[in-house]
Amino acid sequence: MYDRFNRHINYLRISVTDRCNFRCEYCMPAEGLPLKKHEDILSFDEITDIVKAGVKLGIRKLRITGGEPLVRKDLPELISMLSAIPEIEDIGMTTNGVLLPRYAKALKAAGLKRVNISLDTMNPEKFKKITRVGELDDVLRGIDAATEAGLLPVKINFVRIPGENEEDEQEVREFCQKKALKLRFIRQMDLRTGEFYAVDGGLGGICKICNRLRLTADGFIVPCLHSGQRYSTRELGIEEAYNQALQNKPEKGVGTESHDFSNIGG
Repeated sequence: MYDRFNRHINYLRISVTDRCNFRCEYCMPAEGLPLKKHEDILSFDEITDIVKAGVKLGIRKLRITGGEPLVRKDLPELISMLSAIPEIEDIGMTTNGVLLPRYAKALKAAGLKRVNISLDTMNPEKFKKITRVGELDDVLRGIDAATEAGLLPVKINFVRIPGENEEDEQEVREFCQKKALKLRFIRQMDLRTGEFYAVDGGLGGICKICNRLRLTADGFIVPCLHSGQRYSTRELGIEEAYNQALQNKPEKGVGTESHDFSNIGG
């Protein structure tokens, strides 16, 4: 399917939860954010139905996000349901990696292809400060678990935090080279003002080739990360929500108050 700027939309990013076991300083305040009610969160069956409708319109690629997607109970079951849809060619996931030692093999068996894992420093003390609650060793074990399970290529997301981790880039780069990991650098962005940048090492943040829509954990299709437009699959119906999101996808984002990185997955 094509939007009104002739961009080929074939990619759906799915937030399965707004909950997270980290409190990264560039993602949410230390006290966290108000959580959605359990009954408002899409069931696995609802997510699968939305993906099946998207497939009829041309969706071929999925990414599972959060919050932290692995805090969603029984996530491998959802991956299995989505990978059973014949037209889906690729399923990836963005995660902080902490729970991968427990779930990596099951996720791979269910049909997950690959993962992006956040890693902003190799310094344990600085890692604790950035994530507020995380332990670096837990993430390193998660990276190893993903590699061993064959969730390849494992990509590392490094968020550049001005004045805090510039000097950590080289050590993370060397770690990735040693482990044969793909590294992407992401500059801090501001959803409120619409300030965003192209991803160094990836295709994100380039508006003229944007091929994605987003599905929030509570059922809204969002046409642009940096826009407040959102269309309810429950109120409008799935097909109409897709249609309106496609028709109203902006040429470029300008800012939003309707979501945060923590509940839409970036």
